[in-house]
Formats: sequence, C-alpha cells, structure tokens
Amino acid sequence: MKKKLFKTLARLNKKVLPSYSKKQLDLAKASKMQMAIIGWKTWVTKNALDD
Repeated sequence: MKKKLFKTLARLNKKVLPSYSKKQLDLAKASKMQMAIIGWKTWVTKNALDD
C-alpha cells in the first residue's frame, strides 16, 4: 500500500512539478521554494524505490 502510494506520487510529481535538472539549475542559486521542491521530489522518489 505504502509503495503504491509513493509510486503514484512520483508519477504525479513528474507531470506537475518542474524538472530543474533539465533546466540545469545551480543549487547554490536556487530559491527556498526550488530547494523545497527538490527535497520533496527526492523524498518521494526514495520512498517509491525503497522496499
């Protein structure tokens, strides 16, 4: 159940949230909101893959 939820969230993130790696965002210059989005996507991806 938990893994299915995170896989669904990961798919939703991919469609809705921006991809900063494609934009080649410099993490040193990222705003707090951009860092929060990066953290959220990392956490969701980690939990979707972890089992």
